[in-house]
Amino acid sequence: MAIPTDLNLKKRSIRVLAIKVLSLFSTVRLYNVAIVALAQLMAVIFIIAPNKPILSTITDYRLWFIIIASAATIAGGYIINNFYDREKDLINRPQKTMLENQVKRSTLWSVYFFLNGMAFVLGMIVSWRAGLFYAVYITAMWFYSHKLKKVLFVGNLVAAALAVLPFFVLFMYYKNFYLVILVHGSFLFLIIGMRELIKDLENLRGDLAQNYNTLPVVLGEKMTKKFYTVLTVISIIPVVSLMVYFETGYMNYYFAFITGALLVCLPLLWSSRRKREYLLIHFILKIIIVAGVFSILLIDLPGIFNRINTMI
Repeated sequence: MAIPTDLNLKKRSIRVLAIKVLSLFSTVRLYNVAIVALAQLMAVIFIIAPNKPILSTITDYRLWFIIIASAATIAGGYIINNFYDREKDLINRPQKTMLENQVKRSTLWSVYFFLNGMAFVLGMIVSWRAGLFYAVYITAMWFYSHKLKKVLFVGNLVAAALAVLPFFVLFMYYKNFYLVILVHGSFLFLIIGMRELIKDLENLRGDLAQNYNTLPVVLGEKMTKKFYTVLTVISIIPVVSLMVYFETGYMNYYFAFITGALLVCLPLLWSSRRKREYLLIHFILKIIIVAGVFSILLIDLPGIFNRINTMI
């Protein structure tokens, strides 16, 4: 029988720590949190405060406090959601859930309260309005995970709204709100709503087992696909509005691309019968959202170069 050496024990400890860190990152959806943080920064630079010097924007510590607070509350939201969905997730995605279960619940609770506490404090440093916003936002995410997620229609609407809300604290800070921002927000709201429907189709088996009143459970897969189709058609309205009535520059190419992608998803959706086909549509919608973040750069390419030149 081999006697464990100090080196083997050290390697084992490092391996366990790495697994726990990976588990925590998976639980808080670090990739999604990073995308939202990047989207907030780019939205400020190129949409909300386009006439403000870039250097002045990126050196504003209050803006970074808002971005960090938003990231913390979103990560906390994923943690609390993980608590309430753990049994369902064991059915729908057992391997990923087993990885996320490597961190003790007590540790996750500590991280959850730390993240939310930090977000509230940072918000209060920015302004009492920002602090109040994060207090309400944290409460809303808990109430969504605890109660609203299982309510027919309401769960999907609230999930989409919560995903868009972090951008509105930026409007509060800059006291700057344009119609174009509302149209962009409505488009993002619709895309996220479509993604929520696809997630419900993916998770049908677990939702049935845990008595979640989602659209596929209550009304069936066919009716859910009809709702998705309606949202796809409606999403064309803000896309056309942005291309025709607002100055979006080279971002028009992005809108043309995603219109084609959304239309391609429809026949794929109606022919889908298995989870992996829904996962493909979910992946396409994720690409649309991520590409949308980076396509903000295309709104005013010449202006970007001019603003960068003034920094050099």
